[in-house]
Amino acid sequence: MKKILVIGESCVDVFTYGDCKRLSPEAPVPVMSDITRKLNLGMAANVKNNLEVMSDEHHVDSICQSEIIIKTRYIDRKTNHMFLRVDEGEYGTMIPFRLTDPIIEKIKEADAVVVSDYNKGFLTEELLQQIAEHARFSVLDSKKKLHPDTIMAYSYVKLNELEWERNKTTNKDVLAKMIVTLGPKGAMYMGTFYPTNPKETIDVSGAGDTFLAGFVTKYLETEDVNISITFANKMSSIVVSKRGVNTP
Repeated sequence: MKKILVIGESCVDVFTYGDCKRLSPEAPVPVMSDITRKLNLGMAANVKNNLEVMSDEHHVDSICQSEIIIKTRYIDRKTNHMFLRVDEGEYGTMIPFRLTDPIIEKIKEADAVVVSDYNKGFLTEELLQQIAEHARFSVLDSKKKLHPDTIMAYSYVKLNELEWERNKTTNKDVLAKMIVTLGPKGAMYMGTFYPTNPKETIDVSGAGDTFLAGFVTKYLETEDVNISITFANKMSSIVVSKRGVNTP
């Protein structure tokens, strides 16, 4: 049994679905009626959930912030069009993570350390580097503009297209660490494209978390980056065909 440790910010994702059949007489905004709500754990907690679903042979533990972040989305039930997202509890309230001796021991004991950094104030870049220094195998997913030393400290760093633009480089050693997800187009690594073909894209919420979990799961099994990216693509293509934040 492999030990996986997930470190990062988690949230509660609230998907508020309703019927939008008319505009308000008070302002040019849709009126939502017949409300239903679906709640999921998101961000780092979604990475953990995906890891647990993909393999029951691994023990998955997590370290997340104590503050509660809530992301509430308002969505038309028929079209799945999102009108509004309201985020609560993340601005200026986060207590930074502390790397204590017991946590360092957890990091050292883990077969894989997965860092899900949503750049909410829980993880500084200095802490990101310190976590990687103690890990045997580590994968970082970060919303930050990263120093090359931080990228080099990790086994691999997963970035989406916007994050790639912030961190783009020609340094081959740094490039060898960076896996770029390209939405419905798949992923890119070292100039090689890994296409994907989802049957239907309904909701991309949490797809990056699923890719991250899929990559780590398969890499622990094969130690092959190409096979792992292909598997991660496959897992992501499953979840984007479902409403809300999901696991494969």
